[in-house]
Amino acid sequence: MTQTAVPNLRAIELFAGVGGFRLGLEGFSGEVGGKQAELPGSGWSVVWGNQWEPSTKAQHAYECYVSRFDPNNAHPAQHSNEDISAVVERAKSNPTLIPDHELLVGGFPCQDYSVAKPLSQAAGIEGKKGVLWWQINDLLELKRPPFVLLENVDRLLKSPSTQRGRDFAIILSCLDRLGYFVEWRVVNAADYGFPQRRRRVFLFAQRMSADEQWLPSERLVCDGVLARALPVREQESFEADHSSLRTWFIELERDPYEVTQKFGRGLKMSPFMNAGVMQGGEVWTTNLTPDCPPWEKQVLADIVRDTDSVPASFYVRGDQVERWAYLKGPKSELRTDKKTGFEYRYSEGGMSFPDPIDRPARTILTGEGGSSPSRFKHVIHDGNRLRRLVPEELEAINGFPRGWTDTGMRDIRRAFCMGNALVVGVVQRIGCVIHDDALAHAQSVIRVA
Repeated sequence: MTQTAVPNLRAIELFAGVGGFRLGLEGFSGEVGGKQAELPGSGWSVVWGNQWEPSTKAQHAYECYVSRFDPNNAHPAQHSNEDISAVVERAKSNPTLIPDHELLVGGFPCQDYSVAKPLSQAAGIEGKKGVLWWQINDLLELKRPPFVLLENVDRLLKSPSTQRGRDFAIILSCLDRLGYFVEWRVVNAADYGFPQRRRRVFLFAQRMSADEQWLPSERLVCDGVLARALPVREQESFEADHSSLRTWFIELERDPYEVTQKFGRGLKMSPFMNAGVMQGGEVWTTNLTPDCPPWEKQVLADIVRDTDSVPASFYVRGDQVERWAYLKGPKSELRTDKKTGFEYRYSEGGMSFPDPIDRPARTILTGEGGSSPSRFKHVIHDGNRLRRLVPEELEAINGFPRGWTDTGMRDIRRAFCMGNALVVGVVQRIGCVIHDDALAHAQSVIRVA
C-alpha cells in the first residue's frame, strides 16, 4: 500500500512591504545588522510575493524584501515588483504565472470598494479602477486557495461615512460568492503582549463545503482560527440559539453590486462590531474582550533598553522642546481658513509628552521619521534628554529584527516602512493555527492506493 505524501503548505504574499507577513509565516534565520537574527515562523513556505509602490520610482520596500529573503537573487520568480493589477490580468490568461498555494495573505489599502456594474450587465464583477481589493477578488477566483488571511485598518468596518459598513459588506459578499466562510476580529496587538497599541482588523476566510455547519458563538469564542490564536473571555450571555448575538442576514443574492447600492444607507453606525463570522451570507457579530495573562505583556521600556547607541540627530534640541510640547498639548483656539477667511475654533485633546515607557508604544505611523516637531511622533526621556525613537526601535516594536530595513534607505524612509508594517507576532500566532488546520485537512484527504 502506498500513501500519498502530505503536500508542503505554501503561501503567497500580496502588498508585501518589507515582509511582515512572510516573517510571521515562514520565520527568519540569518544575519541582520551584523548580528544573528532568529525569528520563529508558523510552518508555511512563502513561494511568491508581490510588492509595488506606485507613488515613487525608488522601490525601497521591495529592495529590502529581496535583500532579506533572497539576498543573492537566486529565485527571482518568487518575488514580483510590478503593479499587481497587471500581474493578475496576465495571470487570467496564464494562471501558472502565480504559483499554486494553500494560503493567500496581504495587507491591502482601505479604499472605496464599490462596484461599478451589476453582474447581469458585465462579464464579472467590475469594481472601481485602482482599488486593490478587486485584484485579491480576481486572484481568489482564479486560484481558489483554501485559506485566506487579510489585514486592514479597523476603519474598514465602518466605511464609508455615507453608507456605514458598506465596504466590508462588499468584501463579505464577494467571499461568500466564491464559497468562503469568514471570521474577523479587530486586534489591538498590545492586548496580546506585544509592545505597541496597534489596532487592525484581521479577516480569515476558508473554503467550505455546503454541508459543513458550526455554531457561530462557539466559532467566535473558542473553536475559530482567530479565537484559538488570540483568546477571548468567554461570553456568559451567549445562548445556544445565538439570541444574544447581534444578528442580521446579507440577503443580496451574492451580488456585490446590490451591496454597493443598498447596504448601510441611513445608518449612523456600522452594524459590524469588533468580531464576527459569516457563513452562507448569514453574519453574526458581537464585541469580544481579549484574554491575555498580564505577565506576558511587553512595554516600550523593554525595547529602548536594548538600544546600543543613539545618533545625536535623534535628540530634541532645546529650542524645539516648546514646539513639541505645544503640538502634543490640548488646544482650543480660534483659527482662520487661509483661503476663505472663515474663522473657526479648533480643539483637540492633549497626549503624553514625553511618551511613557512603562506602557506599550502608541501606533507607529508613516510620518514617524524626521526631526521636525510633530504631534504623532514618539518622544521619550533618555536620561536627562528627550529623543525620538531610532529605526531599530521602530522595527523591534513591530517584531522585526533590529536593522531589518537598514538596506540603503534613509532613516525617514525606514520609519515610513514601519508605519506601513504590521506586528509580526500577531501573524505568527494566527499562522500557526491555520497551519495546524491545513495540515489536518491535508492528512484527512490522503488516499491510500
